[in-house]
Amino acid sequence: MTERIGRYEIIKRLGYGGMAAVYLGYDPLIRRDVAVKVLAIQLMQDPSFFDRFQQEAETIAALEHPAIVPIYDFGHQGDQSYIVMRFMSGGTLEEQLGQGPMKLQEIAPIVDRVAGALDEASRKNIIHRDIKPANILFDSKGQAFLSDFGIAKSTEAPGLTADNTFIGTVEYMSPEQIQGDADLDGRTDVYSLGIVLFYMLTGKLPFKKDTMVSTIMAHLTEPIPSVQEALPQSRLPWDDILNKALAKNPMDRYPTAGEMGKDVSSLLSGKWYLNKLLD
Repeated sequence: MTERIGRYEIIKRLGYGGMAAVYLGYDPLIRRDVAVKVLAIQLMQDPSFFDRFQQEAETIAALEHPAIVPIYDFGHQGDQSYIVMRFMSGGTLEEQLGQGPMKLQEIAPIVDRVAGALDEASRKNIIHRDIKPANILFDSKGQAFLSDFGIAKSTEAPGLTADNTFIGTVEYMSPEQIQGDADLDGRTDVYSLGIVLFYMLTGKLPFKKDTMVSTIMAHLTEPIPSVQEALPQSRLPWDDILNKALAKNPMDRYPTAGEMGKDVSSLLSGKWYLNKLLD
């Protein structure tokens, strides 16, 4: 007998984390594959996790953007709550980076689309707070999509994940997010996107250490590693972009992800030096 969640036939598990598991499902009503995200049963007893899961569904539904994985359905079955989203058959950026650094021509379209999604979220006062390669997915045409707003924070509605809470993926967290700053804004996501960019260019994480504590201290105190040193064969001034994206003080960063994406595109298109002369 085929396992079902709601009307959706479950084919296989795609991945799981502390809060939820994601399955490849099939919608027999309109005959398409879907991704079904199911809240872990053990968390259903905690109202805060249930509320956060429902808030995630509402957040995605409110963020209609061509680079955000769209939601199709939300529901409950017995003790289980689930979100149904578009299935991204192209896998994750994390899987691609497992094969090493990316080709330069592949980088700008990814950064541009994710930056556009983040700017849309910022316009609606939403901070993602978990930008990382595992949350950047690809469709069958290779286009990048931002996913997983499970720990997103609203700057207007404090009910969307409490302040002063250490939550996120430490290798990608901004200094102010690590410190539990209650006044986070979109520049914390700019920092995380900068970490992703560094990883795409070099195949390495800039502040990854042997322990969580030492990784945290590296974010807070260590200088930004040089991409130029990691890529001596490249003459492109990547350090100019990364030093701005990964500034310890958010006031020194790009004010929006879109401005960072614009610099990445201009650098790779050859317009960087012309734009700097015009500035």
